[in-house]
Amino acid sequence: MAGVVGWPVSHSRSPRLHNHWLARHGIDGAYVPLAVAPADLAVAIRGLRAAGFAGVNVTVPHKEAVLALCDRVLAAGQRAGAVNTLVFGPDGISGTNTDGTGFVANLRAHGVDPAAGPALLLGAGGAARAIAAALLDLGAPVTVANRSADRAAALAATLPGLRVLPWADRAAALGDQALLVNTTVLGMTGQDALDLPLDRAASGLVVSDIVYAPLVTPLLADAAARGLIAVGGLGMLLHQAVAGFASWFGVTPVVDQATFDLIVADL
Repeated sequence: MAGVVGWPVSHSRSPRLHNHWLARHGIDGAYVPLAVAPADLAVAIRGLRAAGFAGVNVTVPHKEAVLALCDRVLAAGQRAGAVNTLVFGPDGISGTNTDGTGFVANLRAHGVDPAAGPALLLGAGGAARAIAAALLDLGAPVTVANRSADRAAALAATLPGLRVLPWADRAAALGDQALLVNTTVLGMTGQDALDLPLDRAASGLVVSDIVYAPLVTPLLADAAARGLIAVGGLGMLLHQAVAGFASWFGVTPVVDQATFDLIVADL
């Protein structure tokens, strides 16, 4: 047994994804949604381990709070300052963060080298930190721009080597970037649009959006119309799930077209 802990959690596509992989590999297991209120997090996590769960994914709003419940936090979780995957073992609870590796794997699946050149990240939340850490670890220069300058500065203070760019200068900086990543909710269904014209973008710019609802955001549509490489966010969701599944069920699943199509049909 495994599952995803969040509040709320009904929106999560992880049960659909992991149960698809369980069926594909003939594994006698299940992955379930677990709605846990913040005040109940500690007792729920310890109870799930005591009940024999192999582990869980952790989603909003618990990714930072769950750090205190881990007996060990792997390097990726420490760098991200948040945990999205817990593994329950006889010697305790191990936590890690697979958002950064999932993002990198999604780029590579689109034929993009994540270390090929400078990257500009929009946003300074948990996803931005995980992605920035992963790119920095690969040797790519990374700059962050956020609407709140204080949050951008706070993020840079936790990741040595991360540069900060004023939000107002984001469009002007595109000519010097190899990769643009939107980690904000701007452009998501029900949210305001991201105001970022791409007319100053370098000809080889890769534009990535971690939003996957809609599958093609206005930013990605603009990039594709200009002949730039556009990388959607659904692949990151799928690739970040691989490591957790492998640790709980002992099989490394493959993110293929059938998996992608299954989740698209569920959106």
